[in-house]
Amino acid sequence: MPPPPSPGPVRQALAGVGFLGKGFSMWITSPRLMLIGAIPALIVGAVYVVGIVFLAINLSGIAEWATPFAAGWAEPWRTAVRFAVAAVVVIGSIVLLSYTYVAVTLLVGDPFYERIWRSVEARLGDAPAESSTGLVRSVLRAVADALRLLAPVVLVGLVILVCGLIPVVGGLLAFTLGALFGGWILALELTGLAFDARGYTLRQRRALLAGRRATSLGFGVATYLLFLIPVAAVFVMPAAVAGAALLSRDALARAALPAPTG
Repeated sequence: MPPPPSPGPVRQALAGVGFLGKGFSMWITSPRLMLIGAIPALIVGAVYVVGIVFLAINLSGIAEWATPFAAGWAEPWRTAVRFAVAAVVVIGSIVLLSYTYVAVTLLVGDPFYERIWRSVEARLGDAPAESSTGLVRSVLRAVADALRLLAPVVLVGLVILVCGLIPVVGGLLAFTLGALFGGWILALELTGLAFDARGYTLRQRRALLAGRRATSLGFGVATYLLFLIPVAAVFVMPAAVAGAALLSRDALARAALPAPTG
């Protein structure tokens, strides 16, 4: 008897959104644990807000500093050039902040998010054994993975920035590309706890999630869009960690990639 056909990409994407929804259900079943997980997200978010305010206050000065060649230009060309530079700085900063928020928050709140992840793993059974690598080595590995993810973020961020300058359709195109790429990066970052505990490298993590790309994007894009809502990231972050545990198990269950031998 032939195997049943696999669900289409839309159903797979909706399944990814469902993983995030199940993560949110932990606010009901384990509110204290989730509240603890919200603390690092709140701290990092507050630091980012301070950075955004600082940028806004000094935006005009930054634009002038970056365009000394326009100091002697006549109006309105001088103002137009500096406005364009200021817009590039703002868009670039938003892209960078949105793509680095999760990585920084995971590093700051690693013990808290590991508790959430392990709680999900324990409920589902067959949880990986406690890591013997030590906290310092685990943190260093997480930092190295985050830095490797940062390189494509910068390159794609520049592409999105250029797309945003296209008349009429540029804004929608930049937003769509940003959500898709941002969702993929979030899926990679948030599943780090589950894959690292099982001995998978970042390259293997990419391959596993690529095997469930539509599901991974469904989960990641939904998380990305919720992060755009002010203050929502504080409550979304612990739910996303819980949902990522489900996503990682889904990817592992359907993977053709063999487990690492050490």
